[in-house]
Amino acid sequence: MPHRPTVILTGASRGIGHATVKRFSDEGWSVITCSRDEVPADCRRDPNWTHHVSADLGCIDSRAAFIAEANLVLDGRPLQALVNNAGISPKTPFKERLGCLNGDIADWRMVFETNFFAPLVLARGFAAGLARAKGAIVNITSIAGHAVHPFAGSAYSTSKAALSGLTREMAVEFAQLGVRVNAVAPGEIETAMLSPETEVLIPRIPLHRLGTPDDVASIVYRLCTPEMDYITGSEIFVTGGQHLL
Repeated sequence: MPHRPTVILTGASRGIGHATVKRFSDEGWSVITCSRDEVPADCRRDPNWTHHVSADLGCIDSRAAFIAEANLVLDGRPLQALVNNAGISPKTPFKERLGCLNGDIADWRMVFETNFFAPLVLARGFAAGLARAKGAIVNITSIAGHAVHPFAGSAYSTSKAALSGLTREMAVEFAQLGVRVNAVAPGEIETAMLSPETEVLIPRIPLHRLGTPDDVASIVYRLCTPEMDYITGSEIFVTGGQHLL
């Protein structure tokens, strides 16, 4: 009996990550998850949930341990998809987003370790399994990586801009392994990460509503399926049209 397809997804405990786990699971995929938090109880009850690793992907040792444990779980089986969803946008002690003129540079480095270097390191760490499956990688970027955003903060925005560029480079290099690499750039999505002030941006969204985690999960899932087999190096905006203005 053939194994079900498997996805590894980071930042899985809430918001977009949790919704994406549910979408893959509902489609019958086995799911290996990673987050700084313990796996939610409803995920643990899901029969398709396979394994969860609590790890801080901004820490070099912690993410290396996650890669090693997930590869042990895979046990040489193909890996059909890797979704690099984990991301952070910390604030200064004065509750400000990290900007060019404020915030400790060490905090900037932590943002880049989590938002930029972790997707690169994980893609390398799971390259063999992805190559066996001719699988797909999806990096979660952001609308803030393409234009100055009033609430995102410079550290977060520039890390996501870098991840957009990395996605293009990865697409070319991983194509040699038969692996596709794309990105999904959410706009204003109703999650715990959303700033309370975001409501003022709704008039600037052509569809006049905030997005939902399911809106993002749907396109992430589609990008990992065979029907998208000729799409690589693309970045899809899930913004309600906000990125056009």
